[in-house]
Amino acid sequence: MADKLEKSPKDWTESEVSTWLRSFGVKEQYIKKLCEEEVNGHSLLALNEDYLKTHMKSGQAHLIIQKRDELISKKKSQEKKSGKNTEFEQKSVQCLTTTTEGPLSHIAERDQDVLKERQTAQVKSVLSSKDDCRPRPFEKEGIDFIYVKHTVLQPESGAFNLIFPCREFKSFAVAATLDRTRLQAKFAREVLKFATGCMNIRSNGTIHFGVMDSRDDAGYVHGEIIGIPVKEKDIYVDAYDHFKKSISSDSEHVSQCVRPPRFIEVIDREGTESTHMKYVVEVDIVPSITIVKGKVYQVRLPNFKESANKVEFEKETILRRVGSKTESVSDKDLDDFYQRVKDRDAQREEAEKSQFLSAPDFCPDLGRKLTMLMTSGKKLIEKDKWFIMVTNKFKPDDLCNIDWLLNMNIFCVFDFDPESKVSGLCSKYLQHHAANMHSLLSYRISGDTSIKEFTSLLSLFDQTSWIFCNGQTDFKGSEAPCDEMTWIKTKMTILRESVALICKQILPKGTFQVIFLLTSPVEKPLLHTFSAFFTDMEGHEDIICICEFQQNFPKWQSFAEDLCGTKTVNNSSVVGLKMSHIDATLQQIQPVKACAKKHLPVFVKGTCLLETQVEEQMCSLEILTVDHCDETSKDFINAEKENIEQQFYRGGRVNWLNFWLAEHKYVGEVIERDAYHEVSKLVNDALKWNPDQTPVHTINIYHHPGSGGSTVARQVLWKNRKDLRCAVVKPSYSAAVVAQHAVELREYEEKDPHKCLAVLLLIEDSDNEYLDDLRNELEVAINTKRIQYGTPCFILLSCNRSHVPEKRCKESPLQNVSVTHKLSDQEERTFSGKREALEQRYEAKFILTFVLMSEGFNTDYVQKFVKNLLQGIDHKSVVTRLILYVALLNTYVQNSFISQSHCEALLALTIHMERFRQHEFERSLGDQAKLIFLHLRDDKTQIKSIRIIHPLVASEILQQLLGNQKTQSSLALDLLCESVLFEHRFGRDDYLLFLRALFMRRSRVSKGDKCDTSFSPLIEHVCENEKAHVKAIELLKEAFQRFHKDPFFAQQLARLHYTYEKFEEAKHWAETAARQLPNNSYILDTKGQVYKKWFQAKCKAIDNNNVPKTPQNIADAVETALKALECFQDCEKAAEADMEHLNSSGFFSEVEVGCSLLKLISSLQLFTNSTNGHSECMKYLVTDYIPEVLDASWEPFHGRLKNLHKTIQDAFEWISEDLSYFQTDIGANERETPESPEEKIRKPLRWLEKLSSEYGKYFSETLLQRGQSIPANLTPFQKRMIIYQLGGGNLTSILSKLTEQKEAVPLLETILSLYPSNPLNAKFGQMDIVNYIVAHISLNCLSPENQKVAPLRDLQALGHQFPSDQRKCFPSSLFLFTLLFWPEDHDTDQEKENKYQIVKSAVEILEKGYWTKMKDIPQRKRRLYTHFFLGNGNGLDKFVHKRKFKRLTKVFSISEKRMKWLSGEALKMPEIAKMLKRVSGWTEDGVVYLEGPQKKKFNILPAYAPSVPHSNENITFYLGFTFRGPVACSIIVKK
Repeated sequence: MADKLEKSPKDWTESEVSTWLRSFGVKEQYIKKLCEEEVNGHSLLALNEDYLKTHMKSGQAHLIIQKRDELISKKKSQEKKSGKNTEFEQKSVQCLTTTTEGPLSHIAERDQDVLKERQTAQVKSVLSSKDDCRPRPFEKEGIDFIYVKHTVLQPESGAFNLIFPCREFKSFAVAATLDRTRLQAKFAREVLKFATGCMNIRSNGTIHFGVMDSRDDAGYVHGEIIGIPVKEKDIYVDAYDHFKKSISSDSEHVSQCVRPPRFIEVIDREGTESTHMKYVVEVDIVPSITIVKGKVYQVRLPNFKESANKVEFEKETILRRVGSKTESVSDKDLDDFYQRVKDRDAQREEAEKSQFLSAPDFCPDLGRKLTMLMTSGKKLIEKDKWFIMVTNKFKPDDLCNIDWLLNMNIFCVFDFDPESKVSGLCSKYLQHHAANMHSLLSYRISGDTSIKEFTSLLSLFDQTSWIFCNGQTDFKGSEAPCDEMTWIKTKMTILRESVALICKQILPKGTFQVIFLLTSPVEKPLLHTFSAFFTDMEGHEDIICICEFQQNFPKWQSFAEDLCGTKTVNNSSVVGLKMSHIDATLQQIQPVKACAKKHLPVFVKGTCLLETQVEEQMCSLEILTVDHCDETSKDFINAEKENIEQQFYRGGRVNWLNFWLAEHKYVGEVIERDAYHEVSKLVNDALKWNPDQTPVHTINIYHHPGSGGSTVARQVLWKNRKDLRCAVVKPSYSAAVVAQHAVELREYEEKDPHKCLAVLLLIEDSDNEYLDDLRNELEVAINTKRIQYGTPCFILLSCNRSHVPEKRCKESPLQNVSVTHKLSDQEERTFSGKREALEQRYEAKFILTFVLMSEGFNTDYVQKFVKNLLQGIDHKSVVTRLILYVALLNTYVQNSFISQSHCEALLALTIHMERFRQHEFERSLGDQAKLIFLHLRDDKTQIKSIRIIHPLVASEILQQLLGNQKTQSSLALDLLCESVLFEHRFGRDDYLLFLRALFMRRSRVSKGDKCDTSFSPLIEHVCENEKAHVKAIELLKEAFQRFHKDPFFAQQLARLHYTYEKFEEAKHWAETAARQLPNNSYILDTKGQVYKKWFQAKCKAIDNNNVPKTPQNIADAVETALKALECFQDCEKAAEADMEHLNSSGFFSEVEVGCSLLKLISSLQLFTNSTNGHSECMKYLVTDYIPEVLDASWEPFHGRLKNLHKTIQDAFEWISEDLSYFQTDIGANERETPESPEEKIRKPLRWLEKLSSEYGKYFSETLLQRGQSIPANLTPFQKRMIIYQLGGGNLTSILSKLTEQKEAVPLLETILSLYPSNPLNAKFGQMDIVNYIVAHISLNCLSPENQKVAPLRDLQALGHQFPSDQRKCFPSSLFLFTLLFWPEDHDTDQEKENKYQIVKSAVEILEKGYWTKMKDIPQRKRRLYTHFFLGNGNGLDKFVHKRKFKRLTKVFSISEKRMKWLSGEALKMPEIAKMLKRVSGWTEDGVVYLEGPQKKKFNILPAYAPSVPHSNENITFYLGFTFRGPVACSIIVKK
């Protein structure tokens, strides 16, 4: 392919480079990446493997470099064949012939390496222009200096003013590889030649070895630094021994004027240093007048004679510098040269005097320079800016002056001091702050980890990340510190990856500043770190260098100048300022006071100091202190108070500074809404000690979106911060972590955990599931601490949006408070007064949200406001497009926003100066956008973003801007296809999350939405309002492609297609999703739903079109139904195997499809047209009989249809058992996920009862005619089906009859009459026995005196027919063991003991079965259901079913009712308590034991763990019966 491109590779464009990369199979993602990085031919030839590895896997990087090198060689060979020898090849031969005398054979091998390096240099020289560099400061001791390879010194020079050194360059590339004798002769020759030339004209000079002279070194620039290998430095030093033999008189003068050789290290900015270091060897010549006065120096230059194999000395000659060369003085000029010695001496003397009389160095204002760099030209350091520190070893004295550092918002520290944690900066920092210790490898991110997950894993925005770049001496697991060269080979690539990750994916440009704090001599790894930041930050603007000691700076300076130029390095560096001065200077410009103290209230009404590192360790909480915000500097307050107030009244979230400024009278008061007083009262009530109160109390604030609910909640915290310990729970932390930190906060600096202030925790926008988790974790913690029940420990203030806040408040008035857009009369007066006051200070457009709020967000007012706002807007501008995108997201996705960097990318802004970024961005917005966009900043990451000032305004803008010209679906499609936004790096996780929610998230009333929806509100809008489900499908198809063929979008497409009866397409999308996730039960459920709906549609078509129901006509429908059943059975298997999720939808759907299929089959003309058609149908379904008509046409179905009644029955049993274990009212508020079941059964008990009856009816329709008695000659199967029809087919259906007092008794009597009159002799199946016994217990509960109820002993006898091996018993059988064999009061001790033994062995197996059923699901998600309580009666009368109390607890809301039952509080109601019997027991180490069993202790599970006393006590409790065994309820300690 390269052959086809006639151009030279260095002239290729990015597109041509991409084509070339594709030609040998580089992955498209990497080609795209290199294209984004603007890699053209020029760059391609300069690339190295390390650079490529930062963008791709090492294998691909190696392949590209290999192919690139092959390409270069190929092009060269083509040139050779065409007879075009390169200039490089011609001159390189010349170089070798002029190097030295004698034969070349002994150096030919060495020269191969030299040639190779020159060849590489030539390629590089073609590719890139060389950067200038400054020489080492002349004649200065103790200077730490380096040269950067391929940079260029100013050309060789002659004498200028005798003090400024003249310079000479020698490549020395071949000579440096010679043996000791030859090398010394060559080196001494060049030094003596140059030195005597300088001394004879009285000029200072420097000769540089390892710097190219273009006369001899083809392929290099004149003055280009290459460096030479130096094996032993003493070879060069000892070469001075030739001086005595070379100069016959005054040889000591030469030794005095020629300084010892200096070895300046050469480093490669790309970090590709070879195994051996390279140096530029420099010799300074200083012909001081006191030494050289009146002298002319003659020299015999040494030369190694190959023929004699020794050093010989040439004839004496007088040398002088002429321009940039050293030449011999000719015989004709000799007299003149001697005559002018006095003139030269006089000039030298004058030059030396003027050198010392020169003006003192100009002293720059370093304090101002430091201030300007740190503040980006502002008055104060930005409060929200992140800082990245890069540092080396600190001196002990400097560690006393780092208060400024302790006060900085430090994101991470790249620390090159391995002892930092023991005795360096890290050890000092850890005394004041929490930090996480990391290595460079910690910053390696795996391919399947998102940036959000990665930052969370490393706690990057919560605590400073301390990166040990060269090992950590005190850490056993760390790699050992290493020398510079080893570091470059082993760690430099990892460092570059770490820097790239931070700069390109975690922190957007402008949100952070990098400070190189150089307190020790600079080493190469630090320089390469600067190179990495400079590259990945695309410039120097946010990089500052602070160097305390002047002598440490030149090495840094020479490297940095190579990258960004002298002026830039000087402007961004502060050199020579002591650390104590830096500390004092920077503390003055920090927005908060250094090392400010924070305090918390304590139980005894004082305060305690909150250590900063302790606060930071509780990273999941934003802790509100007594003196919160007091640390803010006066300068910051004066500069920002108006901005802070204005941002709040424009619609920004309330800030703690808003309350602080109001409290300290800098601004007006923040209005206290009625809801604030209501919440405050509830908080005060919760703090009162109450023996029945749980230690964790919840108060819910439900608010209209944008109505100020968050302000109310934070106001409550602010006002209580001096009396309670208050904190806001940060998002994205698990309930377990938050609970741990909350407990630590409660007990911090308190002596007794029983005597602590309550903690008031604000949890915003969380679901009930998370709140339940948190409550559960806190209760477990309190229980473990053995804190007395009734002590208020935690108040959870939950703040959630809702479209019906008043309704939520009505549900539980003692727990819920509503905040609405509508203002009360009192609030209207208050808001009106506040508005007048604000409008005197600000224009109305700058406090828009407050103005709208004072109008109660009146619909007409909002419409009018938006109409006026949008007048004259340019509909075609990119800014208007941005407004529409933001409005679309804000309308449909709660709390959505678009990052500012996304907006800049869309607006195609090129911002050259970071300090003007915000100004430039705001300038690019139109007048309308400036007014409606609210600028936000993430509390955690500090990333800036925008949203529209209020969701109602967003919705109205969307409506008015689109008008009749454009639809929301076309706008959504534009947004999806907006590649600039979709592919933008920063804030990508959030953006994709919002975009995904726009198309995927269904509305849920339980989540505060207006209604429940089947699809996302946008998709519903497109289908209903735009009447265009085709467009909705098009949208989801585009989303499927955009989100990399995400199977959950395929699932949505399947659902949308079957909703509109496009079943073939639905089938395609369901199968597409299932192929990707074959074990996902929710996707398999969707696949089943496709066939279920298809089957229903086929049945409907048969009925509507009056199609004769012949076997042939309905065969297609039957096949579809069987396919649906197969899919639901796959769904069931996948659900059973999934240990982390609960999905029972497959079982419910299988029953529904099965019953519909039975209905269709029974309506076949074959069965309806004959008198005994029904029995024919049953005969076909339950026996081997196949009617002749069906034999051929239904051949593939017979086996499955004959098994249908069994599979339906099994599904019923599974559902019944599942409902028997757990409460059915839990899960109403469970988290909405893309994979939630299709059709959630809202009332499963009623559904089970109805479908069981329907199922039984298909098999017993002609047997049970209305008003007729049941025939006597029924088979057991027929009887069982009638029992099903009557609702007695399973335990759950039977028990559900306890709510139907009147109808249930005759029904249960009928059910019992269908069983054999002598059940003990009948051959009952295990499930029949269970149903029979439960029917008797239920009938006794409803009609205790009923004669048809069998006595307890008969039922016990029947219970003995359960399998003797209890492991083979059904859970329902074991449950009945615990009931039937619970001892009676009149039993003898032995009888009791025997019964306890039966019960205990049943409980042991129930316990195992319970954990299998529970999977890995939290217990609070699946609360055990208590069916019966032990009452005061005897026999069956001692069982009191829970449903008997339903009427008494009707007054409570579901959540209150659940809590009262859980805690046992409901059982204390007098009407309930008198029905139940308390049993005695004791607690031992937190375990409850029953009094009674003699042989072995019987531990009873507590229904509510916190109710168990912490000490060993005698107790009484009510006994409940569950499918896990007996439980202890309402535990009371005996007085």
